Amino acid sequence: MAEKKKVKNASMTGAKKIALMGLGTVGSGVVELLALRKLPGIELTHIYNRNIAAKRAQKTKLKIADSVVWTESVDEVLRSDVDIVVELVGGLDPAGKWVKRALAAGKSVVTANKQLIAYEGRGLLQLAARSKAQLLYGAAVAGGVPVIPGVLQGIGGDAITQVSGILNGTCNFILSKMEAGAEYAEVLAEAQRLGYAEADPTADVDGYDARAKLVVLTRIALRAEIDVEKVATESIRRIAAIDFAYTREMGCTIRQISRAALDGSIVRARVAPMVVPKSMPIAGSHGTLNTVVTHGAFGGDVVFSGHGAGGHPTAVAVVSDILAVAQGLIHGGGGQVAQPVKRREVSGEVVAPHYLRFVVNDKPGIVSGIAGALAKNGINLDSILQHAGFSKDRLPFIATVEPCLNTTLMKAVRSISRMDSMLEAPLCLQILTAEDGDV
Repeated sequence: MAEKKKVKNASMTGAKKIALMGLGTVGSGVVELLALRKLPGIELTHIYNRNIAAKRAQKTKLKIADSVVWTESVDEVLRSDVDIVVELVGGLDPAGKWVKRALAAGKSVVTANKQLIAYEGRGLLQLAARSKAQLLYGAAVAGGVPVIPGVLQGIGGDAITQVSGILNGTCNFILSKMEAGAEYAEVLAEAQRLGYAEADPTADVDGYDARAKLVVLTRIALRAEIDVEKVATESIRRIAAIDFAYTREMGCTIRQISRAALDGSIVRARVAPMVVPKSMPIAGSHGTLNTVVTHGAFGGDVVFSGHGAGGHPTAVAVVSDILAVAQGLIHGGGGQVAQPVKRREVSGEVVAPHYLRFVVNDKPGIVSGIAGALAKNGINLDSILQHAGFSKDRLPFIATVEPCLNTTLMKAVRSISRMDSMLEAPLCLQILTAEDGDV
């Protein structure tokens, strides 16, 4: 039930009325920023959340005005005279229904909901345009890094052909800690303690969070609409400390990379852990940093970098969008609408060199068996590297192969997996090269 409060008439002062839906980590950061910055032209009038009584304990800490209406009723928010609905609940349902209702009622919406924008963004933008409302989602990609407004307004005049980079701060935190010698399980636990990773880290570590962000960037930067579910994703769960030891000898490291590039009439898109040469700027991205690189036909490479995980960086992007709407910086219905978007097929196929890590019960004939399986599929073995000091009955070693189609390589890997000496499925990672751009 809502707690009835007398809300002063913000229209008397010309301020835009704001309703916040979701007082979690990011929502609390938004309220904190609004209180500390005392930004002109906006006034928080409603807060929606489940179990609102428990959330009210934060009222004094967050300096929330007595005039604010606290409610567990979505209908109360959507039937009110608020000008801007800030949706920070997340997920597709019921958040999607609430956003549609708000837009249909002519209320502008600011959201950090990358899944909603990835799956339904185009339709929501069209609804906003019909309703002469605004839909802004700068916080949906890369936290506080202004990638979306930067691409739309800063380099919107270029013809961008590729977007790539690190789009998940949680994975970057985990992998950069593992680069220093830690194992996956202990770093994941640390990320969860620090609030960078959820109790269920699936969306982050299996690539689904980054996939949604990549689809949003593809729509904006490449002006291509692609099916979220068809974007190839690979997990970082199987990366181990030994992989960093081997890639270090190659002058490389490992990062979760998201890439989408126009190739004729299709978009080649993947989210996966990849081997990155230390000479590439993106290899130096540590902790929760997000880095996005766009490649334009006329302007060349543009790099955006900053913190992509945590409540405060994301809250900065949300508040910036609120200000853009309140101050009339976005003109015309729909808000963040790029130039005409064309639906395109998506493919995860790529020709590239690859890193393969095997764990075997050592016996004669293993290397020849691997080389034979690769050769049968037309793949050339490039190098083999084996560290001393491991038990022969569980020996990890690596091989690199010359550029080949990844789908062809996986046929060879499936054959190799059936060898009696293999104790687990080989790990296969794409190796980035200079031809992949300045990432």
